[in-house]
Amino acid sequence: MATWKTLLLVYRELDVGLRCGAKTWRFHHSLGDEEIVDALSSFEGFPLLVQNLTSGAAIIQASIVQVARRLTSLSAREADEFWPSPNDTRPELDRLAPCGRFDSVFVFWAQHDLARGISVPGFAWGLGMAASDWSNGATYAAVANAPSFAWKSEARGEVWLHEWLHGVCHHFARRGHVMPERDADGGELHGYTRSAAHGWTDYYRDLMSGSVAKNGKHLGIPPAAWT
Repeated sequence: MATWKTLLLVYRELDVGLRCGAKTWRFHHSLGDEEIVDALSSFEGFPLLVQNLTSGAAIIQASIVQVARRLTSLSAREADEFWPSPNDTRPELDRLAPCGRFDSVFVFWAQHDLARGISVPGFAWGLGMAASDWSNGATYAAVANAPSFAWKSEARGEVWLHEWLHGVCHHFARRGHVMPERDADGGELHGYTRSAAHGWTDYYRDLMSGSVAKNGKHLGIPPAAWT
C-alpha cells in the first residue's frame, strides 16, 4: 500500500494584470462560499475514489489550506492562456510544501467570474504535471472554479483524480512501467466510453491497475508498483 501525502491550496481571490497580445487588462474576482463548498466536496471524494479504483493499493492523505493572501500573478502557458504555476504559488509552496513534505500539491483558483460571464483565458478545467524541482518535488495540478452542475456531472473527485494521474503516470513511467498513450487523457483512444454516472472511472481503474489492453499487452500502473 502506498500513501500519497497531498496538499490542496485554496485561493479564494484572484487579482491579476494580464497581457493578451497588445491588450492589457485586469481580472479581479473572489469566489463565493458555494463555489468553495462545491470544490471541497469534490476534493473530499478524491481519496475514496483513489482507494476504490486501486482496491486499496493507494491511499491519499489529504491536507487543505485556505490561503489568506490574494493570488496576484499567473503564468502564460500558451499564447493568451494563463494558469497558476509554481512560480505564482511560490510563497505557499516554499512555506507549506518544501521538498519532501508532500507527494502532490493541488491549487484551486478563481479563473471564472460566473456571475459576469468573464474568465481568465485558459486551456481547460484543470492542468496537471509531473513532480520536479519547480514544484518542490511534488506532482502539481491546478483546478479552476466551475458551475455547480459541472462538479456533479462526473464521479465525485474525478477532476482531481484526472489531473493527479498526469503526474502519477509520469512518476511510474520513469520507473519503467509503460503507460497508455496520453495517460489520463487516453480513455477514448483505447476504446473506453464515458459513463454519465461514473465519468471515465472505468478507464482510470484499468490505468491504475496496469490493465489497459493494447496490442496484446497490458499498460498502466500494475498493483505491485503501488507498494
